[in-house]
Amino acid sequence: MVLRQLQTPTLNITYEDAGPPDGPVILLLHGWPDDIRGWSGVTPGLQAAGYRTLTPYLRGFGATSFRSADTPRDGRGVALVQDAMDLLDALNVQRFAVVGHDWGARAAYGLAALIPERVTAVAALALAFQPGGRFVLPDFSQSRQFWYQWFMTLDQGADAVRADPVGFARIQWDTWSPAGWFSPTEFEQTARSFQSEDWAEVTLSGYRSRWQDQRPDERHHDVRYDGVQQRLAEVETIRVPTLMIQGGADTCDEPASSAGLERHFLGRYQRVVLNGVGHFPAREAPSLVTRALLTHLDTYSAL
Repeated sequence: MVLRQLQTPTLNITYEDAGPPDGPVILLLHGWPDDIRGWSGVTPGLQAAGYRTLTPYLRGFGATSFRSADTPRDGRGVALVQDAMDLLDALNVQRFAVVGHDWGARAAYGLAALIPERVTAVAALALAFQPGGRFVLPDFSQSRQFWYQWFMTLDQGADAVRADPVGFARIQWDTWSPAGWFSPTEFEQTARSFQSEDWAEVTLSGYRSRWQDQRPDERHHDVRYDGVQQRLAEVETIRVPTLMIQGGADTCDEPASSAGLERHFLGRYQRVVLNGVGHFPAREAPSLVTRALLTHLDTYSAL
């Protein structure tokens, strides 16, 4: 893996740029708690099919860093959207497809909602589209799965995450998918991306802001993204062709949470459920995910 780095107005973004330099661009955005290793079973197949893949570490993860210590460690989805646009603009990429998992899926939907003229196709893994970027209190069953989000809204919970970010991430890996899907070595290598102070603060921002939006923390809330948030709040539908890949055994975002959303897509929309697969489809079933992505992207990437 050859990594590159570039500066945006806010970040020093570390990313992998691989595949044919003149191929159609696919931006791959990883989820939480994960990093670019989550795509390692998928990118070779995409590159062999002729695609150029851009795979960045999200803000707070791994070798991506903030340029200023004074920048709020904002983890909202709109901050991730802006980071992605800054990266693409710096690389002079005008048209691209985007594939996102979990947090990355939220950013992928945001890109399709805000700059649809630049996005050829979207694929989202594990996370359903949320119209207007709204977080709605789920039913009792899904709320039980979101215990980790409620935990972080407590000041004591936030302190616990800061004290042991890797231990907190490991609980999610252990419980969000059927047992035995990862090796201890793979987790340890990925967890290096969770060991910076920025990771904990971006994580806390990303989740606390969903449920405490009336009293944002100055350490976490960057007002520069409020305008993007307001624009996103006005978007109820997506017109970019979209593929949603749902793990049938996902015990973080339950399969029911992504069902019945067809009315929010004006273009082609397909939802694929992978039986026996949990919250990390690209890691758990890379060949199935690669095949589904290629079928979707080959149809739209040249448009």
